[in-house]
Amino acid sequence: MLVGAGLLWMGWAGFNGGDPYAANTDSSLAVLNTNICAATSLLVWTCLDVIFFKKPSVIGAVQGMITGLVCITPGAGLVQGWAAIAMGVLSGSLPWFTMMIVHKRSSLLQKVDDTLGVFHTHAVAGFLGGATTGLFAEPTLCSLFLPVTNSRGAFYGSPGGVQFLKQIVGALFVIGWNVVVTSIICLIIRTAIPLRMPEEELVVGDDAVHGEEAYALWGDGEAFEATKHGWSDDTQHGDGRINRSSAA
Repeated sequence: MLVGAGLLWMGWAGFNGGDPYAANTDSSLAVLNTNICAATSLLVWTCLDVIFFKKPSVIGAVQGMITGLVCITPGAGLVQGWAAIAMGVLSGSLPWFTMMIVHKRSSLLQKVDDTLGVFHTHAVAGFLGGATTGLFAEPTLCSLFLPVTNSRGAFYGSPGGVQFLKQIVGALFVIGWNVVVTSIICLIIRTAIPLRMPEEELVVGDDAVHGEEAYALWGDGEAFEATKHGWSDDTQHGDGRINRSSAA
């Protein structure tokens, strides 16, 4: 997991820094802000884990890193360093709150299969990043990246906070588009195959159902269909233990 997180962090700096399609001041700032926001978010998330759960969590640290990367992406080359820190504080705290508090108290969210917490790390953090870009986008940096003149965040005198409102409207459009199009795709798929496994198979685990348990070799340790590898003479006890004597 940590190796994957490191590769993700490195790659994220790559595509944020590559947005201007050139090695220039804007791309350099995008890479710097990406690292600043991700590191800040990771530290904030870890501190909240320590404060409320009395110990840090490696998974929590990775989640904080991801929320920071997601949050800074809309404004990586458009905000100054102090704004990247502020965005990191927000992305390390608000998604933490929705994941650790709101999710556990919401009956609707409890019914959603979201093992990796993508709603919190991407939807919440992404919306937050888009909105804060509308607040912190610096005029000079905007001119380096955008052909549109007079682009600036609300903190830099955006008239009527119009850029912030544009960011909110854009985010709401994306949310609506995803809900509609994803629902259509799922309805089409459902006509061919079920969208969800039966409860008894979910209890066993989808990896076991597909015969892909990491340490189940030649039937040893399989949690589902223990005879699929040819152990036709095996007998299984009521507690799930398998007698290999007949197979031996």
